[in-house]
Amino acid sequence: MAIFGPTASGKSAVAARVAEHLGTEVVSADALQVYRGLEILTNQPDQPTHLVAIRELSDEMSVAEYAALAHGTIDELVRTRGSAVLAGGTGLYLRAALVDLAIPMAPAGDARARWGELYDSDRDAAVATLRRLDVRAAEVVHANDRRRVVRALELAERGASLVPVESRLWSGDLRRPSLVVGLEVPLQVLDVRIRERTAQMLERGVVDEALRAVAAGVSRTASKALGLEELVTLSAEDASARIVARTRQYAAYQRKWMRRIPGIVLLDGTRPIDEIAHDVLDLARAR
Repeated sequence: MAIFGPTASGKSAVAARVAEHLGTEVVSADALQVYRGLEILTNQPDQPTHLVAIRELSDEMSVAEYAALAHGTIDELVRTRGSAVLAGGTGLYLRAALVDLAIPMAPAGDARARWGELYDSDRDAAVATLRRLDVRAAEVVHANDRRRVVRALELAERGASLVPVESRLWSGDLRRPSLVVGLEVPLQVLDVRIRERTAQMLERGVVDEALRAVAAGVSRTASKALGLEELVTLSAEDASARIVARTRQYAAYQRKWMRRIPGIVLLDGTRPIDEIAHDVLDLARAR
């Protein structure tokens, strides 16, 4: 089963309680919790959780890599424990754990450099080539978007497309029979929790954590951790205000994304953890 929710909705605590009742373990579906060295900033759970702190800050992490790890971990837990509990707030990672994604292939050889040179020397020619090789991609990719034009050309050259025929958010069947639960928490409540969490992070030493991480060197993927840039470039007060604002925006996005998950069961996330966990277990038994 999967427990999804916006930042500060309590999904990790609910997932841990559900897993405890089932005699199984929790698998994280969070894109930044995979990194060691950002325990405070990424709010890593206190209880042991699979796929948390498994990468160095200098490592890149792709959705395809995560999907392979998540599938293997979930399959092993189901085999040995009878079930697995997935918890997360990164929508794409949740999806990657639950379905077999059609991950775009890597570019062949020097394709990226070659197509990039064409775009830089003659953008119109690059766009015309894309139109000839992949009409659907050419219709949705803006000519000024260098990165996507180049990527579309890489894929088109190999017979693939940046725009799949099936473009729904959740396409294909779930890998395993799964109950997907979403925790509904009003934005006003989330706002209070986000402010409290940010204050707690500062008290726990998140500034020093961020400074150590950046000094050691972070990958492009790890650098996306919300608040990392602010903590090393702004005063603690200004960084706190900026983190609260950005986290609030991200939580609103997560709530919208959550409602797009087919078959999701929404539960009131403002109640005590035990009460929510028992509701999740009742839903599972009724299936």
